[in-house]
Amino acid sequence: MLKRLRHLRMDLRPLRRRDFRLLMASGAITMFGSFITIVAVPFQLKQLTGSYVAVGAVGIVELVPMVLSGLWGGAIADAADRRKVVLICEFAMALCTAGLLVNAMMPRPAVWPLYVVAGSVAALDGLQRPSLDAMTPRLVPRDEQTAANAISSVRWQIGAVAGPAVGGVLVALAGVRLAYAVDVLTFLLSIGLLWALRPVPPSAQAERPSLRGIARGARYAWSRPELLGTYFVDIAAMFLAMPVALYPFIADELHARWALGLLYACIPIGAMLVSLTSGWASRVHRHGLMVLIAAAVWGLAVAGFGLASNIGIAIALLIVAGGADMVSGLFRSTIWNQTIPDHLRGRLAGIELLSYSIGPTAGQMRAGLMAGAVGLRGAIAAGGLLCTGAVALCTVFMPGFTRYDERTSPHAQAARADQELQPAAP
Repeated sequence: MLKRLRHLRMDLRPLRRRDFRLLMASGAITMFGSFITIVAVPFQLKQLTGSYVAVGAVGIVELVPMVLSGLWGGAIADAADRRKVVLICEFAMALCTAGLLVNAMMPRPAVWPLYVVAGSVAALDGLQRPSLDAMTPRLVPRDEQTAANAISSVRWQIGAVAGPAVGGVLVALAGVRLAYAVDVLTFLLSIGLLWALRPVPPSAQAERPSLRGIARGARYAWSRPELLGTYFVDIAAMFLAMPVALYPFIADELHARWALGLLYACIPIGAMLVSLTSGWASRVHRHGLMVLIAAAVWGLAVAGFGLASNIGIAIALLIVAGGADMVSGLFRSTIWNQTIPDHLRGRLAGIELLSYSIGPTAGQMRAGLMAGAVGLRGAIAAGGLLCTGAVALCTVFMPGFTRYDERTSPHAQAARADQELQPAAP
């Protein structure tokens, strides 16, 4: 029994790598501050305008720049020193947040800077994210990639819980000025840690950023059934079965308004439970099959959540869904990091950014429209079952994804040889 429990223990080997530790610490600090600002901006908009539309428009302002800049950011990540790209974007985002602070200190703060900064930060995040995602495979050996993904996920999950909680207290007790000031400070601390990273220069096969280069990356993704499978499953799960927008209505339906905040925390809780017991994941080799199983469980759990008769069952099923989503994400990331050539990794990270940015946003719209057409319970349950059906179709029509095994994949073997040519991770 003790031996089996040890297999569940989180694999912390990547944290022995100095540069990976610096990258994780930098990301944790930045994420904490950014989530504080994510709370502060809509709070300030509500204070200044009192308009639901004005607050909701922030999401639209952020999505479009992120999508457009994400693809270009991928091309830049393949052509430049990734550390330098991350540093420049981090510094620019610090300046943007400083602009929010200056605006908040004015006697009459203006509304337009909040939208300008929100769009600018989203664009900078789209430029930065591919370089960040493409750095990890250069900092961590191939056999530690799954463990590195789990550690990165825990970092995000802690930030997603702690950041908004602290941000809510700050804006309520001290106002948005202190919230923005804390975010600026976190950016400065993050920049100091990133500065200590060793350079991550482009591959010898790197090419200048161009539309043709972006198209070449897209053609490469299209030629790889296991990559297409990861994108398809992710978009299907998020678009067809993302229930978050309907939480307030479910809380009312189950006469449990007191549990609304808990509903929002359930998926991150489930994801964190899987991350903290993810030691087993490094011994799995059929990554595509694991993604499909996890996505099917996600769909069934969400369908059950929609039909739950009491709040306890609903909470339990959401936690299961969060754990399944984490398993899917863990092995999707492993496929990406273990098989994509270094000179294409940035552009493929840009495509990945599209898949996990557009899906949830479109999924919220789908949930609301479907609830209006077929009812609350039907919209959630049908979405979960449609997701499971989409996974079944993927199993039938993408056999290369289902059969994918990193031990025999020629792409994984080529990426392994490519990594052996890179300098050893310190």
